[in-house]
Amino acid sequence: MIRASQVIPKSQHEETPVYLGATAGMRLLRIEDAQLADKVLAAVTKSLSNYHFDFQGARIITGQEEGAYGWITINYLLGKFIQKLNWLYLRPDENGAQETFGALDLGGASTQITFVPQNKNIESPRNALHFRLYGRDYSVYTHSFLCYGKDQALRQKLAKDIRGTDGILRDPCFHPGYETVMNVSDLYSSPCTRRFAMIHPFSQFQIQGTGNYRQCQRSILELFNTSYCPYSQCSFNGIFLPPPHGDFGAFSAYYYVMDFLNLTLEETTSQEKVIDTMEKFCSQPWEELKTYFGDVKEKYLSEYCFSGTYILSLLSSYHFTADSWKNIHFMGKIQSSNVGWTLGYMLNLTNMIPAEQPYSKPLSHTTYIFLMILFSLILVAVVIIGLLVFYKPSYFWKDMV
Repeated sequence: MIRASQVIPKSQHEETPVYLGATAGMRLLRIEDAQLADKVLAAVTKSLSNYHFDFQGARIITGQEEGAYGWITINYLLGKFIQKLNWLYLRPDENGAQETFGALDLGGASTQITFVPQNKNIESPRNALHFRLYGRDYSVYTHSFLCYGKDQALRQKLAKDIRGTDGILRDPCFHPGYETVMNVSDLYSSPCTRRFAMIHPFSQFQIQGTGNYRQCQRSILELFNTSYCPYSQCSFNGIFLPPPHGDFGAFSAYYYVMDFLNLTLEETTSQEKVIDTMEKFCSQPWEELKTYFGDVKEKYLSEYCFSGTYILSLLSSYHFTADSWKNIHFMGKIQSSNVGWTLGYMLNLTNMIPAEQPYSKPLSHTTYIFLMILFSLILVAVVIIGLLVFYKPSYFWKDMV
């Protein structure tokens, strides 16, 4: 807010709206302690109200909203809803040239998948959203998996794996030579790990890394229940998921992890290359890794093996294959704008994306090209006539002399 106060002219402070949306971390807190969540929002509201902006309030957005706003952000920045050419608006071609991108969002506490399926029949009504943007209707599938963000997924995996141990967990998702100690009570403090809660004869446990990608993935996949599906197709935990269709933008932790692993240099990266990278990275000794990445905090550095393996496992559970991986684009920015749910949230609240077209009947691309050619011919004709008038006056006026 201090930065905003410096950037925005003082004369515009009172007319500048400020919105605050809280996501999965606060959704978890509301599950655990609703009163505390309300107190946090009240404290934030009080703090932001002290600034001279037009504060519109703070609230916890739903997982479905978070997924939808991420989808809106990507497609708005990519120009998939409408094309603007100076004074003219063009609707995307109906032939699919402006087909929307799907959105893959991975946070610390939740993960979202949102896209327009090829089959418009979404079997689960709770996963269906309908938008009318610039005069076009979009039937969108979305689902938010609470507790399946990368941080909470790691806690789930640890809570699952310490069962039956003597307080020492040899974990393939951490590098060989890595060791740390955790409190059992801290592990079970999250609502996400309660399904694994049990009484242990120890209050602390030690993690000893063994660094094996394949074994790490096997452990992660145990978090996904794929044995039950009441629909034609599911992702995991009985959640309906239509076949992924079209291109996808993967952002937030998807991008940060892949960028750290140098897997965002090309527009798309094959699944095979990511797997090969993870096999090599996870097997690197911890001491060597610390020396090479001396400027990275150890907590973050120690978790990249898990995070990269988790991303592969999660996308596999979404039924992305080696072939469809080429449709995934890891995105940090689009045209210098950060990719995330926040822009879509703002666009929705400020009604900056109209339901109807800016004009009653926008020109098609073909019509636009035709008019440009016509205008060009008229302009050339005017120039030629002008040259004849100004440079050959005797031709026009000889009869009057």
